[in-house]
Amino acid sequence: MNNVPPMSAPACIPYLEPEIERELLRAYIDSASDGIFVVCDEMKFHVANPLLATWLGFDEAELTAHGERLPITDLFGVAETEAEFREHFSAALHGQPARFEAEIRPPRGEPRWVEISMNRVGLEAGELVIGILRDITDRRVLQTALRHHASHDDLTGLANRREFQQRLRTLVDALPAKRGPHALVYVDLDQFKVVNDTCGHLAGDELLRQLGLRLKRLVNPRDVIARLGGDEFGLLLHDCGIEEAMRLAESLCDAVSHYRFAWDGRGFEITASVGVCAIDGDTVSVEDVLSAADAACYVAKDQGRNRVQLYFGGETCKSKRQEMQWVTRLQKALEENRFQMWQQRILDLKGGIDPHSRHVEMLLRLIDEEGTIVAPGVFFPAAERYGLMPMIDRWVIQHLLLDNPCSPLLADTARRTEMRYAINLSGASLNDDRFLLFLEDALRRTRMATPALCFEITETVAVANFGRVREVMQNLRQFGCRFALDDFGSGMSSFSYLKNLPVDSLKIDGALVRNIVDDTADLAMVEAITRVGSVLGLKIVAEFVETDATLQRLREIGVDYAQGYAIHRPEPMQAN
Repeated sequence: MNNVPPMSAPACIPYLEPEIERELLRAYIDSASDGIFVVCDEMKFHVANPLLATWLGFDEAELTAHGERLPITDLFGVAETEAEFREHFSAALHGQPARFEAEIRPPRGEPRWVEISMNRVGLEAGELVIGILRDITDRRVLQTALRHHASHDDLTGLANRREFQQRLRTLVDALPAKRGPHALVYVDLDQFKVVNDTCGHLAGDELLRQLGLRLKRLVNPRDVIARLGGDEFGLLLHDCGIEEAMRLAESLCDAVSHYRFAWDGRGFEITASVGVCAIDGDTVSVEDVLSAADAACYVAKDQGRNRVQLYFGGETCKSKRQEMQWVTRLQKALEENRFQMWQQRILDLKGGIDPHSRHVEMLLRLIDEEGTIVAPGVFFPAAERYGLMPMIDRWVIQHLLLDNPCSPLLADTARRTEMRYAINLSGASLNDDRFLLFLEDALRRTRMATPALCFEITETVAVANFGRVREVMQNLRQFGCRFALDDFGSGMSSFSYLKNLPVDSLKIDGALVRNIVDDTADLAMVEAITRVGSVLGLKIVAEFVETDATLQRLREIGVDYAQGYAIHRPEPMQAN
């Protein structure tokens, strides 16, 4: 047999007297980092640890004095918390553990947020409930700050667009039961860009802060005022008729116009254009209300600014609203690549027919959701107003020069010796540094001979942004590109700037060309432009040539090129 040592007996746990157990339990309760209480079925204190007593502003003896025990509900200081505690206490007393968060404001203690947990303890003498209060004030403060940040604009402290739209959605969804009337007011500052461009973004931010506070003081606390983005504010008026809404909108407009913003020794007078829309039983959706108010605001801008416009469903407001709807349609068309390049030939009136030469203008068309071809005159006004032209111009350059190495334009360039492609550039693109960097990169990367490119810029854009346009032309000329002034004569104030603008040709506005056979004034203007252009060494192109008689008259007065239906109707660009 193996000599196995006997197993040692387990250590003996000493028996604890009930008094010692109570002392240990009490020591745990007293040292706990949470508030602990024990109450009877009447919610009166039997136990309150020192931390809880401190929070409530009492000594434990005061809370638990025999015959004078205080109900815990007397010390919450918040009616909602007392009601919620009673409900959860009843559940705990019936054996259902309870846990909830509540705010307490003890008469003698500091306010705080607590998480309250409760469980029943059954004794022979009766039922007791033991509870724990955990301080969650820091967490609640953080949650409140995060919620405020998510629903408010950091700059002005007003509600943000997301919160505004959510509150508007709640109001619109309740319309079947509560028809209103309510109203939405849309405020757009008129001179904000002047402050931003002149004094910088810090000044612009300060202006928005000050105006946000000024507008908030005019608004009823039950209503919602928000910064919707940029220099736009929205106001949601509850239970407010349209007459009252118009009066408030007028007061907002006056408050802005009478305000003078000062920055770094400079003063600025600011005005606002305001649109107002009713919210009632006829309202279809949140988008419907926002679109109507925005349209009314833009009508106010078109009519001179510093005024209030009610959306009333008339032709002016409807047409403006249709223009705004183009924004979404254009963005979707860009995403779905539903644009198409067309071309129209330009005839050389002085040269012979050279099979290796070609001069065309590249034209843009939109293919809408139903497959219908839409001319640019329909959607360009909306694209220009809402800042989409750089995106559209980028699509054109991307499609013609980068995306398709076998594009007809590049293929033609490889085949022909004398090529010229006219491509329109918008004023917004010329003022967009990101677009110009993109264009320069495209010109570096393309295999096309860049002298074949002629960028067309309208005369009004060139005159309004003379310094910028001249700089852009000089930069792009380094790549060999050429330039034409389009719609020349539409805003003709002086020929003098032509001497300082590096252009190669002038395209006479079609409104002057169309009637030169019958209108001597139009003929004289076309002749004058042709003579001045020739002296300056510029080629002259006449647009909107729609008859043979017009074409013949242009030959007689010495115009270099002609473009119009009498020569070639635009057609989709196809590979040759």
